[in-house]
Amino acid sequence: MGRVLVVEDDESLRQVVADVLLAEGFSASQANDGRSALSLLRSEELRPDVILLDLMMPVMNGWQFREAQLADPSLASIPVVVMSALETTDIQADARLTKPVELEALVSTVSHLLQSERPRN
Repeated sequence: MGRVLVVEDDESLRQVVADVLLAEGFSASQANDGRSALSLLRSEELRPDVILLDLMMPVMNGWQFREAQLADPSLASIPVVVMSALETTDIQADARLTKPVELEALVSTVSHLLQSERPRN
């Protein structure tokens, strides 16, 4: 169905989200912070169709990740869904999910982004 990168520092939540995505037919890769996610993306080992992004993480938080992603032309077009308990609008995102994340809303949001996504080279 589509490739999703889950960027979340809470290991149990990250695993639950990945497991749900896998059960729904998506492939799911995981990173525990923004820096790890950027390394995966830039290594060309991973080119997801959607990124699920936590904001509050150690090492590199979601705001820092998003700034770096948008500054990199090869990564800027990948849609991002922010998952956070914070009710913030100060980050550019394609969608937002409030924690605790409702798994049905998560799957629906990812599916919607994949259906509306423009083809990338």
